[in-house]
Amino acid sequence: MVRFVCLATCNLNQWALDFEGNLKRIVESIKIAKEKGSTYRVGPELEIPGYGCEDHFLELDTVTHSWEALASLIESGVTKDILCDVGMPVIHRGVMYNCRVLIYGNNVLLIRPKLHLANDGNYREPRYFATWKREGEAEPHALPANLVAVCGGQRETTFGDAVLCADDALIAPETCEELFTPRAPHIDLALQGVEVISNGSGSHHQLRKLSQRLDLIKNATAKAGGVYLYANQRGCDGGRLYYDGCACIAVNGEIVAQGAQFGLKDVEVVTATVDLDQVVSYRCAVSSLREQASCTTKPRPQVRISPPFSLTSPSPFTSPAAAAAVALAASAVEGSAQPIKPYVPLPEEEIAYGPASWLWDYLRRSGGSGYLVPLSGGADSAATAAIVAAMCQLVVEAVAAGDVQVAADMRRIGNYGTDEVLDSDPKQFANRIFVTLYMGTVNSSAETRRRSESLAGEIGAYHLSFAIDSVVSAIVSLFQVVTGKLPRFRAHGGSGAENLALQNIQARCRMVLAFLMAQLVNWCRGRPGFLLVLGSANVDECLRGYLTKYDCSSADINPIGAISKEDLRRFLVWGSKALGLPSLMSVVEAEPTAELEPFEEGRKPQNDEDDMGVSYPDLSIFGRLRKIQRLGPVGMARHCIALWKDRMSPSAAAAKVKHFFTYYAINRHKATVITPAYHAESYSPDDNRFDHRPFLYNVRWPWQYKQIDQIAAEAEARLAKDKL
Repeated sequence: MVRFVCLATCNLNQWALDFEGNLKRIVESIKIAKEKGSTYRVGPELEIPGYGCEDHFLELDTVTHSWEALASLIESGVTKDILCDVGMPVIHRGVMYNCRVLIYGNNVLLIRPKLHLANDGNYREPRYFATWKREGEAEPHALPANLVAVCGGQRETTFGDAVLCADDALIAPETCEELFTPRAPHIDLALQGVEVISNGSGSHHQLRKLSQRLDLIKNATAKAGGVYLYANQRGCDGGRLYYDGCACIAVNGEIVAQGAQFGLKDVEVVTATVDLDQVVSYRCAVSSLREQASCTTKPRPQVRISPPFSLTSPSPFTSPAAAAAVALAASAVEGSAQPIKPYVPLPEEEIAYGPASWLWDYLRRSGGSGYLVPLSGGADSAATAAIVAAMCQLVVEAVAAGDVQVAADMRRIGNYGTDEVLDSDPKQFANRIFVTLYMGTVNSSAETRRRSESLAGEIGAYHLSFAIDSVVSAIVSLFQVVTGKLPRFRAHGGSGAENLALQNIQARCRMVLAFLMAQLVNWCRGRPGFLLVLGSANVDECLRGYLTKYDCSSADINPIGAISKEDLRRFLVWGSKALGLPSLMSVVEAEPTAELEPFEEGRKPQNDEDDMGVSYPDLSIFGRLRKIQRLGPVGMARHCIALWKDRMSPSAAAAKVKHFFTYYAINRHKATVITPAYHAESYSPDDNRFDHRPFLYNVRWPWQYKQIDQIAAEAEARLAKDKL
């Protein structure tokens, strides 16, 4: 008997607590899977309520509504003749679990709780759920009354770590984090003879993370054979994370089908026709696998699918074309799906299209009518503007490809008339929904003004350029009236405190004016709605605290707040061609400067790296050592003295580390009010979700700095001795 089967996985753009919308997308994905000839469909983790419910999981309403949605799903009849694997929270014996619920027709076959929870970085699953600690065990679970009514009187199902038994295959699920664990369930499942393993995931985007995930998916079946279905959310479901899809199917260590990582499509179904006998052949050919599989003494309990079900029998709802394709594969004319080379985008592409997709979701779900960016002519605000340009390009492309949902969102957000034709030019669409502001002062240069205007023109943004000196002067004059003192810049004989205060006034005035414009520009243009203000402080400046509290870094959201300066520079170079924005090159070539101080003859113009006392590449190193390598001041000093031994003396390296930690400690309080940023980098200093640390430090670090000085002195002594 030849066992060819069409299997389906999917990317779904779910939204926390949007039960109606989430159910609609689940139903659509199942319909598409059936039309393509699939007999098994797997969806993302917690797809019914949405993964990002956070403390709403502690509300019984969330669980109740999940059961209600599941009942509606079964009652719709869409689950007839297809095995469906959906994610939702379930309370069993008074304990809440993160579960996979497997249904066939109107039968709930198995509720499989998660064995290993994510509890690091952005994830706090044990705050809401418990793990199922009895591996390989299952027990009865009473179904709620509303399920009993739609399940033909079925009153209980199996709850626990079990395997589904079809007439022609064994099937079992695992969930997200379990793929990443050292002793992953899929190994034991494969040794037990399970041919098809699914993983409903809620995995977020992070720069350069996709390769690791794909390697794990391939390795899940490379060692022990099998078919692995990976499903994921794709989109912004209500927070800082962007779930980056890339649903895929692997067979015996090779990817045979892959969905998109980024995009605006709410539902994407990925299918592949595979030969389950290839799995058996693969396993039988490996001696060590045979030996270990033969030692399995306590296999997981098996739940027989009822009524009788065969994975290899196409659904009667299959489209004629899909049925013909499956038959063609089974006839050996086509054969099963062949391995493909997985697509892994460049980091520059990730920066363009991950935040761009996140921005579109945020915009359409917030009810806003567009975005506003204070465009200074510098690298950070230019990068933010370029990402909005990428968003506009994605929207126009999706509409041209026939995406009805994107077209409806575009019409509403862009305030198009009922019969008005949607713009096919991204620049025209940008002019409707994107406003840029150049807010100059006497300290601003003609070069930054020109760069700002040029980039806005290439994007198509509605651009306003104006001076804010009158506003700044009014505030300084008020201060003088109240105190009798007139602060002066350092260039004019003022103190350091006066100089810094006068810089901060300019920065904070820009923030106030940006929000004013965001509320009223559409009104001025005769259009309804409001704009969301985008911030543009990069991760390195947030880490160092090189920003004014409540300046233009304070915004509604920030698409680049977890992206390093070095990555942003590479993105600007890439975007100058790939996004059709040549002005970005002039931004890259310019010196980074805040332009908040008067220019002095004979003195170097204000420069960001000079102001910070550390370069952007070094800040990236400090950020990774602090967060990813978990090094404190002393550990970092040891590392950097060795790292920079050919670049500087031990004392200089130690001084650089001390300088960083001093200013990091002084400015950590800024992280508590930092604008919510797209999470893209593993060393983000986001205090609210990702990087939990104090914000009041002893900035002198006396114990630590004493040891650093001693380490540096010993290193200097060794160097001196070696020279003798």
